[in-house]
Amino acid sequence: MERIKDLPQEERPRERFLNKGPSSLSTAELLAIMLRTGNASTGESALNLANRLLGLNEGGLRYLASSKVEELSQIKGIGQAKAIQVLAALELGKRLAVAQSDVKVIGSPRDVSNLLMEQMRFLDREFFQIVLLNTKNHVLGVELIAIGSLNSAIVHPREIFKVPIQRSAAAIVLVHNHPSGDPAPSPEDINVTKRLVEVGEVVGIQVLDHVIIGDNQYVSLRELGAGWEK
Repeated sequence: MERIKDLPQEERPRERFLNKGPSSLSTAELLAIMLRTGNASTGESALNLANRLLGLNEGGLRYLASSKVEELSQIKGIGQAKAIQVLAALELGKRLAVAQSDVKVIGSPRDVSNLLMEQMRFLDREFFQIVLLNTKNHVLGVELIAIGSLNSAIVHPREIFKVPIQRSAAAIVLVHNHPSGDPAPSPEDINVTKRLVEVGEVVGIQVLDHVIIGDNQYVSLRELGAGWEK
């Protein structure tokens, strides 16, 4: 099994990173740099270990991004420390995508998708978030309200409207993900939306939309008219 130190110096990931920049490296090479070492007990190099990780379930980064520490640490050659390193780096990537988003005003469901797609598309549980908006639909912030199971996130109006009231938000957009990757709304999604729209009217905070995030696709319940029926 070829070791990284057996490669010509100019072909080693770290040296190429220094000389040509990170964009010159493959995903496996970048992952190998994060791992630092391979599996000492078998002589497997960090690069081979990285390729093995990316090949798990043929899922690549998508599989890793939705994995848990406990799951990755059971893989031969990984352990808890390396699992934490990998997942921490992937989480930073998600947060960078959100931080670099130029979405400052929500004018459409696509704006919501552009703001939160990369953060939410690979989550393995349903996360329910709200986007807080002022009177001109400028984004005041994004708040996580609930984390659910594989197929549901239980939310209560009390939790939904507590933060918007505290932050003096004029309106909110409801957002949650479907871990299956299919953003098609369930009857429960529609019922919850209708209830929250009604509560919003009572407390004076408009619910502008409910956007469901899938794998690089989304659905707007407002565009479907689901939850806003009179």
